[in-house]
Amino acid sequence: MPTCNETNISRTIFLLEGFPGLEAVGPWISIPFCCMYVMSILGNGLILLVIKTRKTLHQPMYLFLCMLSVTDLGLSASTLPTVLSVFLFNTREIDIDLCLAQLFFIHTFSNIESAVLLAMAFDRFVAICHPLRYASILTSARIGNIGLATIIRACGLHIPTVLLLKRLPYSRIQPLSYSYCLHPDVMKVACADTTPNNFFGLFTVLSTLGLDSVLIILSYVMILKTVLNFTSWRERLKALNTCISHICVTLLFYIPLVSLTMIHRFMKNALPLSQILSTYLHLLLPPVLNPIVYSIKTKEIRKQITKVVQSYSTKRFQ
Repeated sequence: MPTCNETNISRTIFLLEGFPGLEAVGPWISIPFCCMYVMSILGNGLILLVIKTRKTLHQPMYLFLCMLSVTDLGLSASTLPTVLSVFLFNTREIDIDLCLAQLFFIHTFSNIESAVLLAMAFDRFVAICHPLRYASILTSARIGNIGLATIIRACGLHIPTVLLLKRLPYSRIQPLSYSYCLHPDVMKVACADTTPNNFFGLFTVLSTLGLDSVLIILSYVMILKTVLNFTSWRERLKALNTCISHICVTLLFYIPLVSLTMIHRFMKNALPLSQILSTYLHLLLPPVLNPIVYSIKTKEIRKQITKVVQSYSTKRFQ
């Protein structure tokens, strides 16, 4: 527990941090971050535009992809203001209420993304293991209910997280470790016992990211078991090929998260830079690469994006 003086939560200011020792080159570091945010907005926006305007893509698989793109845009928007303010303008101060609001949105969108990846795994399970019942199981109404359930679950778990942090006393000025607010980072600078926060945070992680990852693995075990029963290698490869995009985006989301967890738990003497990079990879990389993966690996998405770009180019140069 940090030593604290003048604990008054209404006056608390948190100091965000970029890369330690590289403050002088912050504007240069901001360039790749700006490029990543632009790519995320353009890529996910294009995916949403294509699926919305092409009725042939109004199918469960692509509706779940829409949810993933909306979540990625929300995750990017949650980190963008403070990341750019720290690196581009060296503005590090953030009020506690703004910090807790950002923390809420970052963790909420992260958990929604995990739930959407689980829903997409269920979509692939139904499509491969029960193809004749696919349309009757994944109706538009049921997909809408799944989307609503993911939002309710994420918000329901993180509103108490914010309230538990809000009740804690803090010193007037507290330095944080990243250029955005995260639950463990804010919790460790509190001037009181954080045992309830620790237990509730662990419960939240296990009941969302932990449970989702286990169910995704179980879905693919069932898919693999079904695929191995196919008599033709061509049928097996065709079925597995429909899962490649989802496997890639799932690995993009979970590998940095697992790496960050391993560093925190088993490499306590690791360089702070490795922890910071793992956190940035977990929050910034999926929104950038997810649309690229689906554009490259999904034939229908690639074809429709090409049509949209060609149509726009034709109208512009007429």
